[in-house]
Amino acid sequence: MDEKTVGDYWNGNAEGWTRMARAGYDVYRDYVNTPGFLTILPEVAGLEGLDIGCGEGHNTRLLADRGAGMTALDIAPVFLRHAWEREQEKPQGIRFLRASALDLPFADATFDFATGFMSFMDIPTPERVVAEAYRVLKPGGFLQFSITHPCYDTPHRVKVRDEQGTPCAYEIGGYFRALDGDLVQWTFGSAPPELREQYALFNTPRFTRTLSYWINLVLGVGFVVERLGEPAPDDQAIAEHPDLVDARVVAYFLHIRGRKPR
Repeated sequence: MDEKTVGDYWNGNAEGWTRMARAGYDVYRDYVNTPGFLTILPEVAGLEGLDIGCGEGHNTRLLADRGAGMTALDIAPVFLRHAWEREQEKPQGIRFLRASALDLPFADATFDFATGFMSFMDIPTPERVVAEAYRVLKPGGFLQFSITHPCYDTPHRVKVRDEQGTPCAYEIGGYFRALDGDLVQWTFGSAPPELREQYALFNTPRFTRTLSYWINLVLGVGFVVERLGEPAPDDQAIAEHPDLVDARVVAYFLHIRGRKPR
């Protein structure tokens, strides 16, 4: 599956995704993944950053809130329309543009840092994305990105529950069987039925790769791996959303930060 086809699927998801996520129904993002990402993020105030695969701009805005000057890109025009509209409503000086992560439209050594929030694992050739990120970073700059955890987001995955119905384990299989654009249909389970019924199920192309693939990719481009993260929900998050308890059984997300040598 090529990048254009992937982009078309995500563009088809964008309207319902944006509405439900902005209404607070992307709970794994809001209570687990993004907080964990920001916890390990270095200081970015006063730095120029690039957000690769920004979607509707939620996480880009959080980086701008931290004082970074942000540029963000995506290939899905519906996502970008929502991002541009929010920027007009609440200006933060973010520059949103439609562009490919495989051929970043910037000169070498342009940015102090780059991020990818849950976007790199959805791209057919992430090696080109990481290489492009390295190219546009200044010496000493960093790339930090999040992906679904390769060890637990496998082609075969079954949730196991105890006698009380509480998730207690996962049956995992097919780790080395790389999926290459297999379509998965789903939606935000926390959204009320009357909202979910307004939109078709999301069609998301799925690509799976091993943990060693990702680490070796980052190292092979030239980055020095500086930090890894595997976020889990805290007690407050589970108190507000009890279904998040399954994110304590295994790590759902992996965060990787690499630094470009000076």
